[in-house]
Amino acid sequence: MAKKITIHPVTRIEGHLTIEVEIEDGKVKDAWSSGTMARAFETLLTGKDPRDAPYVTSRICGVCYSVHQLASSRALDVAFGAKVPWGGNLIRNLVMGAQYIYDHLIHFYQLSALDYIDIMAIANYKGEDKDLLAVRDKIVGLVKSNDTFPLTPRYEPDEFNVKDPELVTMAVKHYIDALKMNAKARNMGAIWGGRTPHYQNIVVGGVTSYPDINQVFRFRTMLDEQKRFVEEVYIPDVLAFGTGPLWKLATMGVGGGHYNYLSYGDFAKDPAWKDLVFPAGVIIGLDPANIKVDPVDSTKITESVKYTWYKEHSPAHPYSGSTEFDLEKKGAYTFIKAPRYDAGPPKHGVPLEAGPLARMLVAKNTTLLDLVKKGAKPGAVARHAARAIETKLIVDACYVWLDQLLTEMTKPGFKIHDTEHWDPPDRGEGAGFNEAPRGALGHWVRIKDKKIANYQAVVPSTWNASPRCEKGIRGPYEEALVGAPVPDPENPINIVRIIRSFDPCLACAVHIIDPHTNEIRKFIIE
Repeated sequence: MAKKITIHPVTRIEGHLTIEVEIEDGKVKDAWSSGTMARAFETLLTGKDPRDAPYVTSRICGVCYSVHQLASSRALDVAFGAKVPWGGNLIRNLVMGAQYIYDHLIHFYQLSALDYIDIMAIANYKGEDKDLLAVRDKIVGLVKSNDTFPLTPRYEPDEFNVKDPELVTMAVKHYIDALKMNAKARNMGAIWGGRTPHYQNIVVGGVTSYPDINQVFRFRTMLDEQKRFVEEVYIPDVLAFGTGPLWKLATMGVGGGHYNYLSYGDFAKDPAWKDLVFPAGVIIGLDPANIKVDPVDSTKITESVKYTWYKEHSPAHPYSGSTEFDLEKKGAYTFIKAPRYDAGPPKHGVPLEAGPLARMLVAKNTTLLDLVKKGAKPGAVARHAARAIETKLIVDACYVWLDQLLTEMTKPGFKIHDTEHWDPPDRGEGAGFNEAPRGALGHWVRIKDKKIANYQAVVPSTWNASPRCEKGIRGPYEEALVGAPVPDPENPINIVRIIRSFDPCLACAVHIIDPHTNEIRKFIIE
């Protein structure tokens, strides 16, 4: 007999997410993804000066703020007819490089790694490394004093948990080290953005502050430290977990999904935008042995509201989309719309996965494909591998951008902003795209009488956490959960492993704690 489990809220993510699954014979038979917080930033922008949009949309998230500021500015670039100078693009890229580094490190160490280690194995560490002994003694002391946050509450360890005391103790030490690197990476972004979070320098037409040589060398010095950590700690940790204790999970492909992927393409390494760190493309029905990548056509994107708490209308392109609430709507179960891509017959309205795995598959990255050839399948573990691989790509690109910026700064008439296109047009429209750390991000704006007439943002988690559409096709989270092993309904750890592998970002997280129990995690079995 099938059982239903509701995990509410899913913790260690950004925002408010509820996952409901139906379990039969120890596996997930069906799943529903529900975003339970309404924010309506698009509605807030209607009637505003378009130049306010980058600052307002930055507040969509307190973690990935710069990505919205950049996508919004790019949409305005198109609507205003602005041409961003190469110097302005280089500074935009460096801001985003810092964003990638801290975002990916915090996702692996602070948000996901705890799903894969048996934290109590630390007590059995018998080595002589002073740093690891200090970590062991600290954790054991916290356990004895019943003060184990933020390492608990958590699900019980299972067959896929790492139990080796040395590996677990090293992982917890790196958890602590990653916090320090995260703070430093945020400071790297602030060198250009003026402050963090919510940078001030990215605007329509480019950026607002001219760089000096001290900023370049400060960034490079801090980048050197990040490079060492990424290459000597982060990537080895991900590979040690993925090809070692978690190799079985990787070869099972747990958390695979529809195998459809989207990358808008981003981060030019040349002024002509011909050489991109992440190429653009759409994959429909992945064949790892022969990956077919089609060009992206953003006109084929629509959003369905069939199962959302918004007023009913036919699937609409973001330029024509609306955000009007209908909280009593029958059959609705989420505030997240359902983006779909018209891939042409016979597959209309295709759900696409966005994020590092999508980017690395579209790029046909050889490091990832080598793991696939050895037996790894696209799924939860592969997402972590792809995220680590692309972090190194971004770090390497930052060095290129720094060198190019130094060269640009020596040229007469060095520019960082198109000052000729600062005033809003009477009418216009534009779409701005960014490959945010979590995946494909798009902002669409329509301007009338110099004011915003309509604004829509389709974020990575709109793609990934989307509900069913008119055809009843599940969104990527939902499909990825189908078939996942849940041998013990009281311990549904594989469900959260899969969801966290996407790095959900539904909204700025606000936890509501029961004043009587202090409980912040619960799951309900029916």
